[in-house]
Amino acid sequence: MRTLSAGLAIVAISTMFSAAFGLPPDAEQIPDFIVTAAPVYKPLAELRGRERFPKGAQLLLVHAGKPEPLLTGFAASADANVSFDGERVLFAGKKSASDQWQIWELTLKDRSVRKVTGTASDAERPLYLPGGRLVWAQRTAAGFQLQSSDDGLPAPKFLNPTAGSGILQLTYAGANAFPADVLHDGRILFEAGFPLNAGSTPELYLVYADGSGVESIRCDHGRPRWGGTQLASGDVVFTHGKSLARFTSALAHEEPIQAPHGEYAGSIAETAQGIWLMSARADADARFAIGIWSPGAAVMKTVAAIGGEDLVEPVLVAPRVRPNRHPSGLHPWDYANLMALDARVSRDGNLKGKPVSVRLQVQDASGHAVALGTAPVESDGSFFVKVPADKPIRFELLDFRGVVLRQEHGWFWARGGEQRICVGCHAGPERASENRVPQVLMRTTEPVDLAGAKNAAGAPHGN
Repeated sequence: MRTLSAGLAIVAISTMFSAAFGLPPDAEQIPDFIVTAAPVYKPLAELRGRERFPKGAQLLLVHAGKPEPLLTGFAASADANVSFDGERVLFAGKKSASDQWQIWELTLKDRSVRKVTGTASDAERPLYLPGGRLVWAQRTAAGFQLQSSDDGLPAPKFLNPTAGSGILQLTYAGANAFPADVLHDGRILFEAGFPLNAGSTPELYLVYADGSGVESIRCDHGRPRWGGTQLASGDVVFTHGKSLARFTSALAHEEPIQAPHGEYAGSIAETAQGIWLMSARADADARFAIGIWSPGAAVMKTVAAIGGEDLVEPVLVAPRVRPNRHPSGLHPWDYANLMALDARVSRDGNLKGKPVSVRLQVQDASGHAVALGTAPVESDGSFFVKVPADKPIRFELLDFRGVVLRQEHGWFWARGGEQRICVGCHAGPERASENRVPQVLMRTTEPVDLAGAKNAAGAPHGN
């Protein structure tokens, strides 16, 4: 384990920032926080399935401006997440340098440590979930995927067996997904490439704690965004790298944040006074340090920096609001039912033709798109289909000639037993549905089976 020497002590005043970064407040005004210190930090390496800390990392506890190692006996530690009562810390750790990253828990009162996971590959970025569970990123052949399990403590009464004891996979994309935060409503905020399972631009997504309801947090895609954190106000703050922005419930698009010039690593920690602790650096040649900033202020004040080290992922050591607990509605089925109320509705504008059918595609293990069949689209744009569960899927709208009018470029999934309704194709999560009965339900309440061996016309797949 690396130790702090006199030459690597955290300094209260750093020269790494430009003159826009002022002097720090008094040390006693800075709340206790935990930070990950690393000789090398590779931003966004996780979305390429690579190592963020290729030369190791160490968790430090900063009290009154003074650092100390949070742990002993670990070759590497990172990704601290403090429990809702402020008494325990989840983290990713390696007892020896050759070990895989695994999830551990530290009790702050007596500094006792217990192992939470024992997987065959890296388990990273753990986050507490309500109801005695946690979520983390598990390295798989398909990249990092979100997985969840009980936390190993005395089990509460689960709301649904599908979210009970044992490991539960939450994401089913053939690309990397990495958790960022757990929102107040219980949904998990995670990072992945856009288009989902098909692109490499960092984007923020949401999924429920049972893996259902996956969606983009907003649909104004384009600029890379990552490092999302929800504030006490409900806003979600994130970074573009050289700038910060936020999502607020009143707007369907992001809103810029006027912050001091610099590069930001994301993962903001907000104090009870509304002050932000952030990992930032002056430019790409500098080291990340921890700054403290009051939104709207002209300067950011450096409170922690180590020569030759990057400091990232600040986490306050304090109780915090426990998120809502999601009552899972899944069932042990190998399919899900999906309904579109009006597939013609889209943020992309009006269609150049009339859709008469919808074609379902699934992504195979090699990443190729395979058509599973078609279902009719009613004159009001509605359709109702049964799809295979826990597989990457997407839809294409077809005209009467079978020509594609609109198609999804990314992929999503539906969990077994999920019953999901969307307003339209890429309508955006902020769009409300019309107050009317869709025509497809006036014709039938049975979904067209696209999860089985036949398409809507009754012909076997491929005919």
